[in-house]
Amino acid sequence: MSESCRSPANARETPYEGTRDRVEEYFDRTATGVWARLTSDAPVSWVRRTVRAGRDRMRAVMLSRLPQDLTGARVLDAGCGAGQMTAELAARGATVVAVDVSPRLIEIARRRLPEGLPGRVAFVAGDMLDPDHGAFDHVIAMDSLIYYGSVDICSALSDLSGRTSGRIVFTVAPRTPLLMAMWTAGRLFPKADRAPVMVPHAPRTLSRDLRRAGCVRHLKVVERVSSGFYISTCMEVPE
Repeated sequence: MSESCRSPANARETPYEGTRDRVEEYFDRTATGVWARLTSDAPVSWVRRTVRAGRDRMRAVMLSRLPQDLTGARVLDAGCGAGQMTAELAARGATVVAVDVSPRLIEIARRRLPEGLPGRVAFVAGDMLDPDHGAFDHVIAMDSLIYYGSVDICSALSDLSGRTSGRIVFTVAPRTPLLMAMWTAGRLFPKADRAPVMVPHAPRTLSRDLRRAGCVRHLKVVERVSSGFYISTCMEVPE
């Protein structure tokens, strides 16, 4: 964490590296097949259809925050997963650095990238916050910060803000009764059996706390998307 980014009040959470490693293990070893199916056109259950529809809507919301023409722009797709957002960004003309902790998901994203776009995308398996990725015009982090508490989000945004000239658009898991129940239930499972648990945040409270902590000067709540079992809030660090 940068020295200028103080811990938000009442923040209690797992250190970033430990959570990142657990996310990597889950998506690279346990859930790769499920994720590949969910992000394709293959038939899925009703529950997963609601998640798919919610993710489609959220992707559209996040893309609407960036210019339609991204020619010449360098964009970080932080936590690119199977590459749907990456393909959209590249189709707008951006040079995309697509990063994910899961090498297997990176391979899926690379295979699925439409013809004509590979020259615009650099796929990287690793930490989305690695400073070696360089500087960017914009950053998009769709559902890749939802496993982290306020201290880690503070650190991530502080770091990315120092390397981004335009907008940082990201999502958090909102603090709703359903998500709080899921979060509590997840904590009851033995650690070895747990999927990465989303950390719920009240977006406006998070915005206030991160601004007070000096992580960002401004933080905007854009839109909440709720589709069955998919609930996520889009937020933005403006230019």
